[in-house]
Amino acid sequence: MKLSIVFPAYNEEKRIIPVLKKYYSFFSEKFKKEFELIIIPNNCNDKTFEVVKDFSRNKKNIVIKNISYYIGKGGAVMKGFKLAKGDLIGFVDSDESTSPKEFFKLYFNIKNYEGIIGSRRMKKSKIIPKRKFSKRLNSLGFNLTVRILFNFKYKDTQCGAKIFKKKIARYLEKNFTETGWIFDVDLLNLCKKKRYKIKEFPITWKDSEDSKLTHLDGFKELFRVIRYSFVSKNPKH
Repeated sequence: MKLSIVFPAYNEEKRIIPVLKKYYSFFSEKFKKEFELIIIPNNCNDKTFEVVKDFSRNKKNIVIKNISYYIGKGGAVMKGFKLAKGDLIGFVDSDESTSPKEFFKLYFNIKNYEGIIGSRRMKKSKIIPKRKFSKRLNSLGFNLTVRILFNFKYKDTQCGAKIFKKKIARYLEKNFTETGWIFDVDLLNLCKKKRYKIKEFPITWKDSEDSKLTHLDGFKELFRVIRYSFVSKNPKH
């Protein structure tokens, strides 16, 4: 198994199937049967699980794990990591913000690194359509805060497209502590502590107008990442 791709899904019945069709078609052509799509519907109150289950019929390389209670995006991704069998294990958002072609670029460019993360803030990155000023400002503020708190060199920790080699994915799955929106920071912080080499790579990102993250959520996550920084630097013995 060359590649496992995890799709965390919260109330995605209206848009996830076209995304899965594109990913399944693209990677079937690239890898034949040596890949898998792992879909983790989490705490859904719509028909996400049902439509995904229907799509998966007669497709052996699709894995579905429905979790009816809340475990957060991070929790869903890590559940997928635990189930994954690929030599490389990654995750992507279920709204096709990252196209299959862009995700494949990450796969192709990981090379000797332990992991690779998509970035919307590098020189060759593109965001389509251009984000509103308020959204850009909030994103910039969060990213600067994270870079200062954790001494990261990454320009974009929150991009929902990341791939890790199996050994690193297993380590992350066993040691993650954050299940919400800042779980990406948690993963990268764990990698930094273990001195894993993680590459940041520019991608073309299709910005979704249906983002579930509100401005209030953004402020909450900012305080949460500050708290996480303190806890991670002062662990209880």
